[in-house]
Amino acid sequence: MNEGIPPEGPRARTPHGDLSLEEIAESLPGTADLMALIGTAWWKCAHAARGGNWELAGYFARRVRATGRRLAVVRPKYGADIARFEEERIAPVLAATQEQDADAFETAFAAATDEANAFHAKWGKSYIRWTLPSEPPRDLDLGPR
Repeated sequence: MNEGIPPEGPRARTPHGDLSLEEIAESLPGTADLMALIGTAWWKCAHAARGGNWELAGYFARRVRATGRRLAVVRPKYGADIARFEEERIAPVLAATQEQDADAFETAFAAATDEANAFHAKWGKSYIRWTLPSEPPRDLDLGPR
């Protein structure tokens, strides 16, 4: 894009000015931004389940699923892997939160974490290996309701 020359084509009106489709696309979060959101939600999901707050654990598992769907939109090359991950890995985590089954949760959570790390390697980012922080987040009451 040439600086100072507005791009041709459709523009979206905002309270702060008009934006081109290119400007809107450039402002979307990137993979790293979305993965940071996923990592935080995944961390909170685990510790909420371990604390017995199953509703909160389910909420954060759904946040992981929703953010993964956003990632599939902005990075379509990951779409098939994300869809399969949602079906095969997130669904069992959600089922365990619904059933309030700690053993099933731990098994599903570990399998999902392992597969997520395998995806990092598959997509050339083997240097990214997510691990669950041992300390629970301090910004939420993670105990049972």
